Amino acid sequence: MSTLIRRHGRVRVGLGIVARVLVAATASYAATNWVVGLGAGSSGQGQSATIANLTISAVASPSPSNLLYPGGTGDVVVTITNANPYPVTITAVQLPTNTSYASGYTTSALTTAQTGCSSSTSDVIWNYATGTSGSSHTLTSPLTVGASATLTATFTNDASMTSAAPAACANTYFSMPSLTGVSATGGAATATVSPATDSWTS
Repeated sequence: MSTLIRRHGRVRVGLGIVARVLVAATASYAATNWVVGLGAGSSGQGQSATIANLTISAVASPSPSNLLYPGGTGDVVVTITNANPYPVTITAVQLPTNTSYASGYTTSALTTAQTGCSSSTSDVIWNYATGTSGSSHTLTSPLTVGASATLTATFTNDASMTSAAPAACANTYFSMPSLTGVSATGGAATATVSPATDSWTS
């Protein structure tokens, strides 16, 4: 009989220890009446990104569909590189004067100059360029270049060859004169699918 009592006593002691452990664990996560607030001026730190200029370069692919001839217009194919960590949307381009001519080359690599078809003689200009440098021309559709990405675009019929272009400029690849600027903004936007087709029409 005494043996049974001792065993029961040990059981009761063990259960008591378990109960105290459970109570302590519950109390450590329970809400209390001590309400804690937030001190004035509590804050955190953020930082904005930098602004980097876009780069627009000549590219051979895809090949232009509309080719230049005296008195006609042709396509210009470019790559637009955005080094910013956010998308950039272009809405317009600014052109050099209508006396700024493209340089002619023998191949699409644009490394070997075409004899007799230079930036002094080619008579190839940006379409709708004026006598004033920096004239602005709105794109038919805005172009959005993704964050840290490159977009290939064809500007349809946005190069022009005057009627005075020399015969030496036949079967020639052209490096267009440098644009003077773009109208562009950075911020959240859906990137334009590459390759894209766009233009300005005035």
